[in-house]
Amino acid sequence: MAQANSKVMVLGALAGVAGISMAVVWYQGLRSKRRDSWPAMYLNSTGDMAASLMMVDRPPRSQAEVLDRLEALIKCVSELKDEMKALKNALPRLQDQVREELTGQRSGADGGSGARRASPLHRTTPTRRKRAAGSSIGIRAVGQSSEEAESEGGYMTALTDSEEEELSDLGRGQAEEPVDELSILLERIDSLHQGNDPDKQLSLDLLLDKKEEFGQNASFLWRLIRAYCDLHDVSQSLEEKKAHAENGIKIGEEAVRVNPSCAESHQWYAIMCGMMAEYETVQNKIKNGYIFKDHLDKAIELKPSDPMCYYLLGRWSYAVAQLSWFERKVATTLFGEPPSATIHDALNNFLKVEELCPGYSKLNYVFLAKCCKDLGKRSEARKWCEAATSMDTREVTKEDKEAVKELDSLCPSLGF
Repeated sequence: MAQANSKVMVLGALAGVAGISMAVVWYQGLRSKRRDSWPAMYLNSTGDMAASLMMVDRPPRSQAEVLDRLEALIKCVSELKDEMKALKNALPRLQDQVREELTGQRSGADGGSGARRASPLHRTTPTRRKRAAGSSIGIRAVGQSSEEAESEGGYMTALTDSEEEELSDLGRGQAEEPVDELSILLERIDSLHQGNDPDKQLSLDLLLDKKEEFGQNASFLWRLIRAYCDLHDVSQSLEEKKAHAENGIKIGEEAVRVNPSCAESHQWYAIMCGMMAEYETVQNKIKNGYIFKDHLDKAIELKPSDPMCYYLLGRWSYAVAQLSWFERKVATTLFGEPPSATIHDALNNFLKVEELCPGYSKLNYVFLAKCCKDLGKRSEARKWCEAATSMDTREVTKEDKEAVKELDSLCPSLGF
């Protein structure tokens, strides 16, 4: 239906062009005064262009009548010009209208469901959509006039030469942009990271499936470390947890080797070293502590505005400050100098987290309270406990559960 309407509109435009030609011939005859009979034109009582141009055989009786006829001609041409402008504006929408008609009819014939689904033959590529938006009208077929040409979809077109040149330049300049498969994958992985346990398993499976293809990309690798970290947290058996930690360590070593300037690679490698300490001897636990600190310092150097790095450094400082005499002796024996950090160092790191991102996490509030309590600042400790208890959390993540457990033992000791 829409295609038929488009052809009618174009044929009407052609008829208008023919009318202009007749008007020019008539006007030339008026100026030369060589004809015996004068063609006169007038509009019907409504002034509608659809009434067409009328011819009469009698000559004008006076100069006033000639001027009236000339005025009617000018009005006719002006209205025809408006019709042509309206036609030109309507043509770019005809393709979409015809497609909707065709897809609607096809859906009705297939199942009567009324759902409109465009088949691959009628779908336009992104480049074709850009061309359709950038040009006023469709492409004229080679070897045909603008009035006779039909586009590949079967739509009548009417391009001027300048419009054809512009469209040709546009088509040459707009190449099909390749789809960035890695960006799409990473976007999906980030979304799955926020999901439930099956989402985290799916995230790891997708990354492992693409490891061979994108295994030299730092953004891909640190997300793979993070995926192992997620699976470590949700796994139930000790064997599974240790396996995920070991695999995460290997990917971490690979990630910082591939791109030493990626802050996230150093950060997540440090996290995996901390996780691996749960399954190591005292000797390896201390060794992993040194590795953890080195890569965390590098991550902060590369990305000093990341609150997560300061939170992790606060946790490390607090743990080192709590080392037993035996653990310090082992560190001194093996490495010459034990790791050094104080409660004040831990407190400053946790305060830095709050400075960069107020309300960063419930557990950060808990450790602020613990540091203040250890330093004898009980009123400040109660303040941070109050902030932690008033903070709404899902209480399903590993950190949320740890925060609740710590608060249960901390609040009573502060009389809170």
